[in-house]
Amino acid sequence: MRPAGRDGDMRRARRNVVVLLVAQGLLGAQLSMIFIVGGLAGKMLSPNPCIATLPLSMLVLGTALSARPLAGFMRRHGRRAGFTLACALAAIGAMIASYALVIGNFWLFTLAGFLTGIYQAAQAFYRFAATDCAPPEFQSRAISWVLAGGLLSALTGPFLVRLTAEMTAVPFLATYGAIIGLNLLGPLIFAFLDIPKPAPVSSTAGTGRPLRELMRTPAIAVSVICAMVSYALMNLVMTSTPLAVVGCGFQTSDAASIVSLHVLAMFAPSFFTGHLIARFGATRIVMLGLVILAAAGGVALSGVALGQFYVALLLLGLGWNFGFIGATAMLTRAYRPEERERVQGLNDAIVFGGVFVASLSSGGLMNCMGGSAEAGWDAVNIAMLPFLALAAVALLWLMRRGTAQG
Repeated sequence: MRPAGRDGDMRRARRNVVVLLVAQGLLGAQLSMIFIVGGLAGKMLSPNPCIATLPLSMLVLGTALSARPLAGFMRRHGRRAGFTLACALAAIGAMIASYALVIGNFWLFTLAGFLTGIYQAAQAFYRFAATDCAPPEFQSRAISWVLAGGLLSALTGPFLVRLTAEMTAVPFLATYGAIIGLNLLGPLIFAFLDIPKPAPVSSTAGTGRPLRELMRTPAIAVSVICAMVSYALMNLVMTSTPLAVVGCGFQTSDAASIVSLHVLAMFAPSFFTGHLIARFGATRIVMLGLVILAAAGGVALSGVALGQFYVALLLLGLGWNFGFIGATAMLTRAYRPEERERVQGLNDAIVFGGVFVASLSSGGLMNCMGGSAEAGWDAVNIAMLPFLALAAVALLWLMRRGTAQG
């Protein structure tokens, strides 16, 4: 029998956090792998360097377009079914990418990225799944601990890239083979997930507020804006980083090490971000994240020495952690239980829609602005400023209204 009462709920919540943390750490390694090699492979295959990062943009587009349908699928069939389906589609995407590398087809390689994006949409729901059975006071910590699984992916992904990138005559072919293997672990991991399927909604049950009203709710609207800006700007800079590092005369292994440090910085603070949110409030932590993202841009604009790449990407990861986790915590406290899947799906559709635009812009700014890697890198980082200002103004407006959640 399942343990009943509050102690039983906490045991179930902790079990689910462990499962989702493992999934984040192992399955999530494929995303850092793809962001390291995707732009380089795209540049190798692309007929035009200005669209070299289009495969990565299609990955993000797949995330944005699949977020709401995937939320609906999990509403009907449960989290386990949704996460397992996403792994299957990601494995198919890696197979297509492998074939595209062999035949040298850029557009087929781009299509493969779209399928991987469905996995990224599912991984974004790990943080929400961690709160499904968790008591309210445990939810912020559950979110941050699940995201802390990215520490393992920060080590595993770049290590696998260094191991496989040049293993075969076709560059990066073995890397995508490793990604296929990672996705095959998905069903084994999610077999241990203990989240019951949501109860069917009867025709007489309330479904919550209309989407238009939800998006006019100040706490929801500002949460979405801050999450979108934090994630989009992180993606804008990270997507260009391997191209900038190699373009400035360094090696692919250097790019992998820099991205590894960046991903560590994204997820290592998650062990205490939840405690900081509980102590200081989500809005203050989000504002701190925005300030750190601005500092990352400042360091990047100060030069293109290897050490500056390392520091800028470290700050970029830390700023993302505070901004994105804080915005997620704000959001989970701003809607009613019956509105959960609808708000989560809409949030991630908007967030990854913004990330898609950032990713698509990244290649154009990096490869087609100023005629050099240094000028392109400067353009990427300058582009952060207006969006950081937008998010900061929105957050200050919310704080002054006195309606901030947490």
